[in-house]
Amino acid sequence: MSLNTLDVGQRGSRILFLHGLFGQGRNWMTIGKALADEHRITMVDLPDHGRSPWTERFDYLTVADAVAALIDASDPATVVGHSMGGKVAMLLALRHPDLVRRLVVADMSPVRYRETPGGLARYARALDHLDLSAVSGREDADRLLRAEVDDPTVRSFLLQNLRRDSGPSGWRWQANLALLERDMPLIADWPEDALDGVAPYQGPVLWVAGGRSSYVTAEYEPAMERWFPRHRKLVIKQAGHWVHSEQPEIFTEAVRRFTNG
Repeated sequence: MSLNTLDVGQRGSRILFLHGLFGQGRNWMTIGKALADEHRITMVDLPDHGRSPWTERFDYLTVADAVAALIDASDPATVVGHSMGGKVAMLLALRHPDLVRRLVVADMSPVRYRETPGGLARYARALDHLDLSAVSGREDADRLLRAEVDDPTVRSFLLQNLRRDSGPSGWRWQANLALLERDMPLIADWPEDALDGVAPYQGPVLWVAGGRSSYVTAEYEPAMERWFPRHRKLVIKQAGHWVHSEQPEIFTEAVRRFTNG
């Protein structure tokens, strides 16, 4: 499938950014622009998000291979992935190591979670069940969503998926909410069986964790060591799961130093 991308910067090595669940490539714009003085930045809309195509079933391997098609073998990229995009980035590095110069994994582990931490399925359900016919502006959508999502920062992030439309309600959701809700167990999964015979990624890896997040804990470190033996870990204490948006300056500088190292 052909994925939608945004590009900034015209010189230096390429950095490819992959967003998390309910996100889109432009979520990385602030960090991308900050790095564009030294690097060529590509921000990707993953399938079922942003302006990229919708699919019939969520599949990490298919998504990783679709992202691989964006990278020229003669110009390997540093790949940065957050959350769901972090799993895509890790699988991309394992399946196509020649395309990944360096890897940054933001607040995600190569494991099968019992459920998505924070109960993210409820967000898809809350958005999908929102009565768009009662929405005349984003303020209305924010008010209606408040009963299900009390955190204003999370509401603002989720409502970035709301788009004007020519249909009866005048609005539509950009993300494929029905699929994301249905396939949440697959999103929480890690396709261990499909990696039988796949060698660990031998390139350098920066593993960035939010100090207040439950996605990266000591129990997951053996899995990271197994698949990514050359990793080092950075914990940003004053951040939760959305580590790059909560502490953008620290995250940007960490990526800059790692990529230039």
